[in-house]
Amino acid sequence: MTLAKPIRVGIMGFGQTGRQIYELASRSEDVEVVAVADIGKPDILHYLLCSEVNEPERHELLGNFLVNPRFRARLMGMDRPAEVPWDIFGLDAVIDSTGIYRERTHMEDHLANGAPRVILRTLPVDHVDRIVIPGINGESIVGTDRMVSAGSATTTALCLLLKILSSRFEIECGSMTTVHAYTSDQVLQDYAGSDFRRSRSAAENIIPNSHEAGRWLGQILPEFEGKIITSALNVPIHEGCLLDTNLVLADSSVTAEDINEAVREAATDYPGIVDVVEDPIVSSDVIGSPLSLLFDTKGTIKAGENTIKTLGWYENLGHAARLLDVVRLYAALDCKEEAA
Repeated sequence: MTLAKPIRVGIMGFGQTGRQIYELASRSEDVEVVAVADIGKPDILHYLLCSEVNEPERHELLGNFLVNPRFRARLMGMDRPAEVPWDIFGLDAVIDSTGIYRERTHMEDHLANGAPRVILRTLPVDHVDRIVIPGINGESIVGTDRMVSAGSATTTALCLLLKILSSRFEIECGSMTTVHAYTSDQVLQDYAGSDFRRSRSAAENIIPNSHEAGRWLGQILPEFEGKIITSALNVPIHEGCLLDTNLVLADSSVTAEDINEAVREAATDYPGIVDVVEDPIVSSDVIGSPLSLLFDTKGTIKAGENTIKTLGWYENLGHAARLLDVVRLYAALDCKEEAA
């Protein structure tokens, strides 16, 4: 559906994901970022944005506004959802990309201040109206959804893989470990925090970590409720993540090549979201990829009678792109309901 007017978006948090959303929107034809809330100084936020994009000359700082050829966004030095006056901007949605304000009460603060809908870039802490993964359950959304999570980059990659393979093969159970680039909430030097392992230097260690995808998987793919355990290894690289999945299949005759061919065929149904790589790539090769899953055929191995191991690559830019896809799904639904 072609929208009559641009989708107006506010962003809370101008870290890596917030900047990627802004840059992607500036190159889109349908999304405008009109407000950004972050405690950073405007000149530093502008500097960080320009240090990451391919054409920094496209982005100017004029007073408290970030300006690009498509739109201008008001910068607001605010730290908490309850402080941000979203009501003055005429928004269609707010994306909370902080990764911090994941509780329902924080989302309610956004709504109380005028956000018509809040979309988290992370999995939530508690109940939300819906977790939406484009390509998986986008058709399930309803207009009354106000508090929405777009999952996470890892959750999206895992769900895409499971949906593709379960359409061809019966999966009994499995496990997933994401070999994940270190994140902004980790410390660069050993520092006493609330968690023993995460108190160690992210720049010097492989750090075992938990991952919440398994907890929420049943809300996205109900047939996998309680069947997949998930964990993470945070490694000392800046970008590029690897989904390492082991699945127990009901049919012992399935081969590694059967798995590869199933993903090759299914990838055409997910343009711009899923693809397949036949080359022996490494993590730096996926930096800058907007895909949510780049399936690595050379990583598929069969172990014993029924276990299949797979590898899939992704990076944060793909998740930023999916967040905008979620915004578009709801904007199209709102437009359809208004026209009815």
